[in-house]
Amino acid sequence: MKNPFVLYFSAVPIARLSPPEQPGGPVTGSIRDLYTLTWSEEAPIAPAQAAALAALTKMDAVAILSRLDQYQAALNTSQDQVSAPIGLYRRGRNGLWCQRQVKFPANVQMANGQPVAFLTPCREVMVVLVRPGSEALTPLSLWKEYQGEPLSPVEPVRTFRIPTRDGQAQLATDVYLPANRSGPVPALLIRTPYNREEGAQGWLRYVHRGYALVIQDVRGKGDSTGAWVPHSYEVEDGTDTLEWLAAQEWCDGSVGTAGGSYLGYVQWAMAAGGSPHLKAMISVVTAGSGFVDLPRRGGCYVSGMLPWAYSVSGQRFQAELMERPDWDRVLKHRPLRTLPEEALGRPIPFLDDYLDHRDYDQFWRLGNWAERFAQGGGRPVPVLIQSGWFDDNGMGTTEALDLTADWPVRKVILGPWQHSGNSRYDLHALSFGEDALRYDLDLLHLRWLDRFLRGRNNGVEEGPVVEYYTVGQEAWHTAATWPPAGEQPLTLWLDGEHPATSAGDGALVPAAPARERTAGCRYDPADPAHNIIDMSENELEVPEDYTEEEKRGDYLCYTTPPLDRPLTVTGDCRVVLHAVTDGEDMDVVARLCDVSPDGRSVKLADGVLSARYREGFDRPLPVSPCRVMELTLRTTKLSHRFAAGHRLRLTVTFSAEGFILPSSGTAAGYDSQELRVCRNGVVTGGGFPSRVVLPVEEA
Repeated sequence: MKNPFVLYFSAVPIARLSPPEQPGGPVTGSIRDLYTLTWSEEAPIAPAQAAALAALTKMDAVAILSRLDQYQAALNTSQDQVSAPIGLYRRGRNGLWCQRQVKFPANVQMANGQPVAFLTPCREVMVVLVRPGSEALTPLSLWKEYQGEPLSPVEPVRTFRIPTRDGQAQLATDVYLPANRSGPVPALLIRTPYNREEGAQGWLRYVHRGYALVIQDVRGKGDSTGAWVPHSYEVEDGTDTLEWLAAQEWCDGSVGTAGGSYLGYVQWAMAAGGSPHLKAMISVVTAGSGFVDLPRRGGCYVSGMLPWAYSVSGQRFQAELMERPDWDRVLKHRPLRTLPEEALGRPIPFLDDYLDHRDYDQFWRLGNWAERFAQGGGRPVPVLIQSGWFDDNGMGTTEALDLTADWPVRKVILGPWQHSGNSRYDLHALSFGEDALRYDLDLLHLRWLDRFLRGRNNGVEEGPVVEYYTVGQEAWHTAATWPPAGEQPLTLWLDGEHPATSAGDGALVPAAPARERTAGCRYDPADPAHNIIDMSENELEVPEDYTEEEKRGDYLCYTTPPLDRPLTVTGDCRVVLHAVTDGEDMDVVARLCDVSPDGRSVKLADGVLSARYREGFDRPLPVSPCRVMELTLRTTKLSHRFAAGHRLRLTVTFSAEGFILPSSGTAAGYDSQELRVCRNGVVTGGGFPSRVVLPVEEA
């Protein structure tokens, strides 16, 4: 094979590829069977093979090698930034060029004027395409102690149907075993609503390294029977699966779990079940309990979860149902009970359940893993927690951090990432530094499992417990606790009567104002304020530019003077508002923004709350017109350095179209065909100390 490159998926070589010998010629090579680990005969790579490699790795290795000369020509330059047909690239350190403005960048490692490697981080896996001899210049060097272990082929998959304790379902479960095992082995359990067979190849990397891999369709999804009601059965079904696993002759009784989003949620549900066989967890962007995270964050109805709800509405996951051009029209349909039929042509029973249980009750308690754990059912498990500041399930990770604050073994990685994780340098209105993306996460995950399932003394639990990235400083930091010890709470008080536009902002001031003032605005549920997202992107917490949005008449803006020195805020913020409405219902949306000297206002974190739940989600109280209510909101997490000359802004509005369904202004709340225009406001000063409390790391 002439001038070959090797494609590695989490340090497992999966293809050997050679660039075309002549311009326009084919990429040739050999592709490895991920089950038998045998190599195909060398031949031109067919389009279907190239597409399969790209789908698995998020790197189009064949296209890259077809244009290798273009990379060499474009990146042999003294410039620090290059815009070329290969993409937008920015120079990094030690010969690395970082691809910008894309998801799953193909970073390029140059050496002696040649592109010798391409690197793509994608949430939990690192992909490397490298010319042999240059491995030491890539993240493969981190794997040195693991690379020496022989990889195991995979036995043909076995499928089982595990009965549940209530007799109402059988859980379709695939088992992949390492062919070279000499006895029972530890197991990695993945429970998913996203079709168990479709992501299996990506998880085989653990079988290659000696683990039994168990992938299960959750109740009512894929080939599992029973009713699909998200969250409701996962504690019991997960615990039943752990007990079944530990009893199998090929399992040594130690089980670990991994995965993100709903795959993270089911792990915490299993921990709440208290099985002694659960020995390690890797929780990535986990979903949380219904009223803290989705679908009812702050007691509001999170319309932004509907693309996901549609995609999991059938027996099999259908990602294409998330993408549609008419979300704005769909979300205005009332009553909500007939919305799925309007949009999809069929009902979605679990969305009816959400409507039947407006308030926090036993239905929601069944799926509240944090509460069930705290009630005594769970036991601490060594856990690796991974998430990001802009994860739309970020409040789920907040619950996980709260729950595990005193656990004996945990590790936390918090980056400048959205729900799709370790995959972008540029995220809507923010751009991050070269170190924002990590190349070591898949190795960290493997070391975690090796330590707690195999007892390998690799030191993974030693050192700092928390690693977090500070935006604005563009650097990683470590801490022994979350939030970091030594922080000082900084209270800024809301002050000022707010006019109809942001030109005359209210103020954030360092002392409680003596004078009582009310800043009010007109709230029209037919014309709600916006959460600036693309619904089809299925990412709700992106940092976006709200400069123009804040000029609406239904925003109340409170802003500091320009900072005379940098201010670093790390943790989650607490917003206390004294709110009032002449309507019968009100939601409050608070956003923390960074305002640059040119006036650009970028959202960093937010909190939402339905006034109905001001004394607790299990204690709904009617909203009394014209009576001041104290509302406390907890925001999403952040670590952000506000630069000198910038201003910190807190905005308050009363809707967020695309994120939550707007309140109707009537006692019926979000599900009403009757709409009432209201006068909403925030009272500050005097006996109404509206304020925001910031966890300041350094002033």
